[in-house]
Amino acid sequence: MHLALVIFLQSVSYMKNILFIGGDKRMIYAYEEFKKQGYTVSSFGLFQADEGKIEDNEIIIFPVPITRDKITVNCPITNAVIPLKETIEKCGDRQIFGGCYKGKNNFTDYCELDDYCLLNAVPTAEGAISFAIENTPFTLWESKVLVIGAGRVGKILADRLKGLKCDITVTARKARDFALLEALGIEYTHTDLLHKIKNNFDIIFNTVDVNFFSDIDSLPKNALLIDLSSLGCTNFSAAREMGYKAYKLPGIPGKNAPKTAGVILANTLIKLIN
Repeated sequence: MHLALVIFLQSVSYMKNILFIGGDKRMIYAYEEFKKQGYTVSSFGLFQADEGKIEDNEIIIFPVPITRDKITVNCPITNAVIPLKETIEKCGDRQIFGGCYKGKNNFTDYCELDDYCLLNAVPTAEGAISFAIENTPFTLWESKVLVIGAGRVGKILADRLKGLKCDITVTARKARDFALLEALGIEYTHTDLLHKIKNNFDIIFNTVDVNFFSDIDSLPKNALLIDLSSLGCTNFSAAREMGYKAYKLPGIPGKNAPKTAGVILANTLIKLIN
């Protein structure tokens, strides 16, 4: 038998049935990407009236985040009510993937995977920049911008802002991050010194899960504050009531670039499954 045919037949034999449970538009694109690459996929809570069953599948894929209320699976498209704990228990020993959730040994939180998070940081950064452009009366060019944190999102965001010729400063804590920022020609300071500099900027992007602005009065008076962290850096409803321009932007990839985000997720999971 021809070697290429043998390899093809072996790859087909390893194809597994995949069930998507819940999710937003990016999960629809991930679903379609799995189909495109030859997997048998079904869904429950992703499309209206879908009836995929756990028992018919070897691999279960939950959305990111897997839940918003810690009780039900996140199903913003169909508004299906799927109990989270019972559903995960029903999955048994099957291979399970989900975002922002701690499970047993057969559960993989893909939000902790560098290859996924680094690529996913691109639509996050672009969406945040788009929001800044739409909500400021000036160009980003030559505006003074602060990025709090030099993690995955912070680095990509800083790179894109530098390309737009912003006067940018990034805060970090690690020596290797300081070295990288210096090599890229980006101004930086230690995150612990944030209280000394936060009122000197037109736009502030926060990427760190620390409540830097627990005291509302410490918020920058005129700057636009855009929070990209999971937990948030201030009380946003109180801040806006007091007239501050402060916004928390959760789930940017699923809203601004669902196709890109979905394909990134699908390709990441396919590599893991293979």
